[in-house]
Amino acid sequence: MCGKRYPDEFKIEAVKQVTDRGHSAADDAQRLGISQHSLYQWIKRFGVPEAKRAKARSQQMEFGGGSPNAGADSGLTSLPRRAARFPARRSRG
Repeated sequence: MCGKRYPDEFKIEAVKQVTDRGHSAADDAQRLGISQHSLYQWIKRFGVPEAKRAKARSQQMEFGGGSPNAGADSGLTSLPRRAARFPARRSRG
């Protein structure tokens, strides 16, 4: 997949137009000549403030998420915490 490469500054500005200024992602993607998929990926990557991105990266490294071979149970330790956020399903009986 050979596509056009854009500098991070361009990506961040495109994300700001959607997240800060309230522009439509579809309209901005078309106006900028990029795919909606690319813009949504950039929003996932750059839509979080830098301070939160840095904190998330440090927590990921601290808990072993930085390496795919960090350990078999590295993702399982937080499962009960994540599951507690969702209400229990009611049976359909």
